[in-house]
Amino acid sequence: MRVGCMGELLVEIMRDKVDVPLGVPGVFLGPYPSGAPAIFADCLARLKGEVFFVGAIGRDDFGFLVLERLQKDGVDTSGIKILDDFTTGVAFVTYFSDGSRKFIYHISRAASGQIFPEDVREEDFVKVDLLHVMGSTMLINENCRASYEKAIRIVREAKKRVSFDPNFRPELLGKDRARELFLPILRESFIVFPTEEELSVLTGEQDPLRAAEKVLSEGPEIVAIKQGKRGSTVVTKKEVYTLPAFPVEEVDPTGAGDCYCAGFLAALSRGMSVEEAGRFANAVGALAVTRKGPMEGAPTWEEVEAFLERF
Repeated sequence: MRVGCMGELLVEIMRDKVDVPLGVPGVFLGPYPSGAPAIFADCLARLKGEVFFVGAIGRDDFGFLVLERLQKDGVDTSGIKILDDFTTGVAFVTYFSDGSRKFIYHISRAASGQIFPEDVREEDFVKVDLLHVMGSTMLINENCRASYEKAIRIVREAKKRVSFDPNFRPELLGKDRARELFLPILRESFIVFPTEEELSVLTGEQDPLRAAEKVLSEGPEIVAIKQGKRGSTVVTKKEVYTLPAFPVEEVDPTGAGDCYCAGFLAALSRGMSVEEAGRFANAVGALAVTRKGPMEGAPTWEEVEAFLERF
């Protein structure tokens, strides 16, 4: 299965300890290659998926750090531009002991935000079997939104499928505008990967199962709810699968949700059932949190199989 992906390429710089606000002088770790679409693409490539990526970096060390990581893991980076007039995007992040996190982004006016419809070439996207849409990219600016809209149109006209991770970031755009942007994509998608909070943003419902039913009524076949330390719940029109998380020592949760999506789609492409794909994705997400850095814990297919043999 060839998967098309597009979006922000950036480095992440994070606090070395939890509960330290970003505005307080102190120690940061990084830079780590990051960007939700990039984490997804890198993980899927490590799971033996074929991935094509469209994005932009600056001609700087941060950009080459991200580009070289994607290339090393097998992502087709022929759609990535290297820009002289923009620097590579940066995200600063801190985590709190209640599980919440806070970001400061340098994205929309960096290379990350310089994706335009002309970068979306029809000859590239008609070749993909699936387009994975990241909501965070839709929130960056108008040209990123228009680029994804063009990619979705090309893929759907070619009778190919769309998967959608809302990846809502309130630091980038408000809930009402995000819902307005996300609903048309949801209706074009066969699978949606929301968190419980994102389900509420999409539907206005606080109960996750009722919210998932609302999403399914819009057209998707599968809603895979990412629930962090609790695992995931996968909902179809006929079944609800509650899949507990695997016990691991968490080092850094950044990117676990993106890796979950990669694991789920990789498993489906290998012929696994929806329930089996959810369990496999839980394992991928669990392994992803065991190392510091958004991409550092992304496992290979063989590593996931070996991990699952222990349970």
